[in-house]
Parts: sequence; C-alpha cells; structure tokens
Amino acid sequence: MSEAVVATPGRIKRLIIESLNLEGMRPEMIEDEAPLFGEGLGLDSVDALELVVALEKEFGIRIKSQEIGREVFSSVSTLSHFIEGRT
Repeated sequence: MSEAVVATPGRIKRLIIESLNLEGMRPEMIEDEAPLFGEGLGLDSVDALELVVALEKEFGIRIKSQEIGREVFSSVSTLSHFIEGRT
C-alpha cells in the first residue's frame, strides 16, 4: 500500500490539527478513541466540513454527504477505518 493511502491515526491527527488550525495541540494529545465532537475535542459542524475537504485532498478520495455521519466522524479510529476502506 502506498503512503498516499495509509490513513494512520497519527496522520489523521496531524491533518486535524493543521487543517483546523488547532494551536497548541499536538497529535499525541488526541486519543484515538476520544470523541472529536462535543465533550471530546470540541469540533463543530463547520469543522466537520473543513475536515471533509482536508481528508479528500490528503487521501485522494471523495466523501459524499450521505457518508458523513456520527459513526464515521466520531473518533480518529473510526475515521481511519473509513478512509482505509475507501482507498
């Protein structure tokens, strides 16, 4: 598998931090299973849209609006499984 399609949790964490400009955050500060929205990382719907665009660019995939759901975007781990299933 090429590096371009490996959706490791560390790579996703870096992408979240960089694309959402989360100053002061480091990848190791985000737990793989921690919620990304609400009480977890505290992301909102605008962050979700920005994250979709960043994921599409980074991994060369298209994410349809009906694929965006709480299950897929609940944690770094679920995002990683979703992306690897698409590549």
